[in-house]
Amino acid sequence: MINLSIDGIKTTVRDGTTVLDAARGCGVSIPTLCHHPKLTPYGGCRLCIVEIKGINRPVTACTTPVSNDMSVETVTPHLEKLRRTTLELLLSDHPNDCMVCEKAGDCTLQELAYFYGLRENRFAGERRVYEKRDGNPLIERDMEKCILCNKCVRVCDEVQGVSAIDLAYRGFKSKVCPPYERDLDCEFCGQCLRVCPTGALTGKMWNLKGRQKDIKEVDTTCPYCGCGCSLTLHVRNNEIVRVTSKEDTINEGWLCPKGTFGYSFVNNKDRLTKPLIRKKGKLVESSWDEALDHIAKRLTEIKEKHGPDSIAGLSSARCTTEENYLFQKFMRAVIGTNNVDHCARL
Repeated sequence: MINLSIDGIKTTVRDGTTVLDAARGCGVSIPTLCHHPKLTPYGGCRLCIVEIKGINRPVTACTTPVSNDMSVETVTPHLEKLRRTTLELLLSDHPNDCMVCEKAGDCTLQELAYFYGLRENRFAGERRVYEKRDGNPLIERDMEKCILCNKCVRVCDEVQGVSAIDLAYRGFKSKVCPPYERDLDCEFCGQCLRVCPTGALTGKMWNLKGRQKDIKEVDTTCPYCGCGCSLTLHVRNNEIVRVTSKEDTINEGWLCPKGTFGYSFVNNKDRLTKPLIRKKGKLVESSWDEALDHIAKRLTEIKEKHGPDSIAGLSSARCTTEENYLFQKFMRAVIGTNNVDHCARL
């Protein structure tokens, strides 16, 4: 174990812990743009710089491991000046369209600019201008808003193992793009959308669906397969506008393409909202009480006439584990049959 001091707060952490993780562990906030707890430390944004006693220059907290008796300062006039300058440089090459940006209210860069009170910028000059190429139905890319934090590149490489995008060119012309600057042709898992700190990467299905302040978050379970990933539905006016996942869940915040984008069926106009009972060859809407009474009556008649094994039950992967457990319990204990199967059985 390593003993150190951060802003006068004494703490003990495991050997190999970074200064950033140690600081956050004892409640000290250090700004970052390129860091993600599930990705390899990168040290690209230079906002997490700290001063360490005995070292005559600032160091990046996300890449610096702790050492015994280390004394760290995270807030000094010199550090604040450097952080403000770094943010000014980023904003000098960033579009000033926060009023209409899809990420407004949920943008880390916007939040830090507000925190440091950047009302004006000392730097002005040529800005990057990129053609918007969106030859796919799901992800919108605006590389003029990209701050080159490399989060999207790293999550595609380290989490997905695909490397569908990478950093191309050098210097002022550097940008993130697929090979040969073609349109995206990946599996569209959406991991890059989850880690992007600005509006450079957004979901096309989310556009113009509402600001963050107008959206209610609802935690639930993914209905697609037996993995049971945790979802956070972003709901506005009783309509799902996008789907994310939290880092402290069983799936650690990562989702597949279905979990990320496959939610349109919920509000589909063809989805049944009331039970239907076939009467004289036609399906007629009914109340739940009437439908359940009808099911109970028919199951009882079939069981008495043909025996319990004449009935079989098929459950769905779109139900939770608890619901599927109750279904098989009903079939075995009430109906009296083991004819139970599941659509996701391998």
